[in-house]
Amino acid sequence: MQTPSARACEQWTQMHPELDTSSMQVVGPLKRAQALLNLAIEPLFDGAQVTSPELDVMLKLRTTGQSTIARQLAKQLGRSPAALSKTLAKLERRGYIVRQANPADRRAALVRLTKEGEKVVDTLFPEQLAIEARLLRGMSEEQRSQIVGALNRLVSLLEVQVGADR
Repeated sequence: MQTPSARACEQWTQMHPELDTSSMQVVGPLKRAQALLNLAIEPLFDGAQVTSPELDVMLKLRTTGQSTIARQLAKQLGRSPAALSKTLAKLERRGYIVRQANPADRRAALVRLTKEGEKVVDTLFPEQLAIEARLLRGMSEEQRSQIVGALNRLVSLLEVQVGADR
């Protein structure tokens, strides 16, 4: 049985034989997996206090456990500073984060979760993990390990190519 990515590669090769479509064999399944994960996790955020991208920001802040420079947070999350700034403004208005001037660098804001923000993370994140665990239930530990290894190698390669921080 031919995968959707293989079929798409074949179709593009027929239309434009000069194109190297081999990258689609890797990128296609990654995009499809991400879309399916988003669809499965999306109901968790129906009626929730935050969106999935907002929770991602809050999760990063929760694991650091201390004030973080907003610019560094943007790099760590792979987001533009402008996009992160909008997200932080929304979270700040709702009382989930606090932004403060950095005494060491007035141009850089320090960001930290509030107690209320911690409660939101501590409520939603276990539910998200349960959904992810249910989705991956059909995979053996060996299969998971192989995928984790391959994905980590891909991320390392992309970080070098794109120049992102780890």
